Amino acid sequence: MLSLKKQYYVLFAILIVILLLVNSFSVIAQKKIVWKSSSFGPASNYSQIHHDKCCEAITQASGGRMEVQAFVGGSIVPETKELDAVIEGVIDLCYTCPMYNLDKWPAAGLISSRPGGLPGQYLIQWFDYGGGYELMNEMMEGYNCMVMPGFLSPEPGEVFLHSKVKIETVDDLNGLKVRTSGDGGEILARMGVSTIFLPGGELYEAMQRGTIDAFEYAGLSTNWSMHFNEIAEYVILSPVRAPSDPHVWFVNKDSWEALPDDLKVLVQNVIGRWTQEQQNFESHYDIEALQNFKDAGCEVYDLPKEVEDAISKEAKEFYTEKSAEESEVFAKILNSMNEYAELSGL
Repeated sequence: MLSLKKQYYVLFAILIVILLLVNSFSVIAQKKIVWKSSSFGPASNYSQIHHDKCCEAITQASGGRMEVQAFVGGSIVPETKELDAVIEGVIDLCYTCPMYNLDKWPAAGLISSRPGGLPGQYLIQWFDYGGGYELMNEMMEGYNCMVMPGFLSPEPGEVFLHSKVKIETVDDLNGLKVRTSGDGGEILARMGVSTIFLPGGELYEAMQRGTIDAFEYAGLSTNWSMHFNEIAEYVILSPVRAPSDPHVWFVNKDSWEALPDDLKVLVQNVIGRWTQEQQNFESHYDIEALQNFKDAGCEVYDLPKEVEDAISKEAKEFYTEKSAEESEVFAKILNSMNEYAELSGL
């Protein structure tokens, strides 16, 4: 028979084992957090690719506690309507262009590919440190979505246009059928351009069918990956319409508040890393893509200064008018960005 002391040790050991088992079962029983997220696609778009990689990285970094399921644009809701799904709680997260949501917030066009706006690196500095994300959340007040520092990817400036028609003078814009979006589309329309919005996945066929003569979409590397050299003879370069092509991660407020604090930090850190990765990736591969378009037989040239100056003049008038017409937050964002540009010596 065991001595009283030995019995005590045996009972103590059994108690430790039981506690360890209870703790293990408790961890196993914890329900894994599952989020759904979508970019605006199509699958070959580098924003969609980096969105998917970011979702996978969050899942892996969480050690199995959280899974972020990635969906391609158009697979859950119509392409470019991803933020509506976040607001309604259909998905928890999305990565998209603010300018696709002008129906809700006219000021969204200021943050997304704004003619005369801040170029990429300055834009993310303004967003993270110059009051940009706070102003954006003020703009979205009353909607079940939010943004945070690090949730904006600046990306390089867009191609001015891929076109079947060479643009050499302001008159060449008159009557041109162009796929465009955001404030840049409204400004071009004021200059006689016939504008239409189409999702990115429809551009190739629209050019083939003659529905449009030209289009803006993204940067050189993205557009090369989508084989746009096959449908447009001219690649026209200029930062005048979109000095940067930012996308933003939007999160459902309820989903965010339900996350444990450590997972909130994890999600913020991973998203911050991947937004910077996309900018670096595209800036690097844009150099290669520029030569690819030339080698493919496209004529690559800079938009003539006469046309740039006319667009800049029209943009300034457009924003002066809009600032007087729209809500107070529009003027707040516009003035904040302009002041940051002046402070930066731009």
